[in-house]
Parts: sequence; C-alpha cells; structure tokens
Amino acid sequence: MSGGYFDYKQWHIQQIAEDVETIIEKNGRKKTNEEIKNEGRYDPDWYKKYPEDLYHYQYPDEVIEKFKEGLVILKEAAIYAQRIDWLLSGDDGEESFHRRLKEDLDKI
Repeated sequence: MSGGYFDYKQWHIQQIAEDVETIIEKNGRKKTNEEIKNEGRYDPDWYKKYPEDLYHYQYPDEVIEKFKEGLVILKEAAIYAQRIDWLLSGDDGEESFHRRLKEDLDKI
C-alpha cells in the first residue's frame, strides 16, 4: 500500500522543513552567480545601484535560533505523520510502527 491515509500530504511538512533549512543555510550569505542568474529580474546595473541584493536576506541570530527550533519540530512532525499514515494504511503493524518511529526520530 505504501501509505495514503493522509493523501500523502505529510510530504508538505517535509517540504516546509527543507525550505526552512535552506533559509537558515543562506542567511546573509552572498548569492552565487547562478542564484543571481536564476533571479532573472534585474539588469546588471541593478546590483550596482542596490548592492545589498547580492546577498540573501539576513535574519537576526534570535530569529535563526527560532527557525532552528522550528526545523526540529517540523522534521519530527513529518516523521510522525508518515509513521501514523503507514500504520493507519496497514503498511505497518503496531510493533513496526513503534520501531520505525524510534529509528526515524533517532536520525534527526
């Protein structure tokens, strides 16, 4: 069966976690040439006029710390949603539910 009880919506939680992780990683970092190219919305003179746009937005340390806390919670939520989905869909029994839940949570 491979899940489906929650219509596979648990992957949305995982995607949010990945997006938050990317924001943390890019915080205040200079954009790569590829990132600037992919923006495709400004001409080269734009960055001469607005050099701050050569960098990703920089959130304060206190905000990044909360993002990191939220990231752990989001990862846990995604794992719980997946494991519960598989249990309710009949892919896991109660014993394998507990075992797999613990294994997945230990990886965080």
